[in-house]
Amino acid sequence: MKRVEIVGANYFGKWDKTRTACRCIVINKDKMLLSYETLTDQWMIPGGGIEDEESEADCCVREVAEETGYLIKTSECLLEIDEYYENYKFISKYFIGEVLGTTKRNLTKREIAVGMEPRWISIKDIKHIFSLHDSYKDTNEMRRGMYLREYTALCELI
Repeated sequence: MKRVEIVGANYFGKWDKTRTACRCIVINKDKMLLSYETLTDQWMIPGGGIEDEESEADCCVREVAEETGYLIKTSECLLEIDEYYENYKFISKYFIGEVLGTTKRNLTKREIAVGMEPRWISIKDIKHIFSLHDSYKDTNEMRRGMYLREYTALCELI
């Protein structure tokens, strides 16, 4: 497994809070499955935080099902991206997934509020969208960081 570090300009030099998430790159032909927030016009690779004692792979499968309604099987973890912002360390573990079927989505209140829906988009188009991460540096630091992370993951794994 490869590990990449991203250190934000606002990093305090040490962290005392950590969050681990698992994310899954699901590809069908030349399209990739993404979670899209219709009200914020924001894209992301499906995934989220590990709950209780679940394994990384189980987290990945659960998050993709909840956000997109697709049941998947995953590879082993292929990439870890460690991000440092303020006093946080965010760990994102990336898997490759294969669609096995469908299920009911189970969105959080926030995901419902932002109109999250699954979308299949060409790999070329999503790489372009994520490559624009620096254009958000003065307006939306969260999106800038997320798009940089996702762009880095795509460049490493695809």
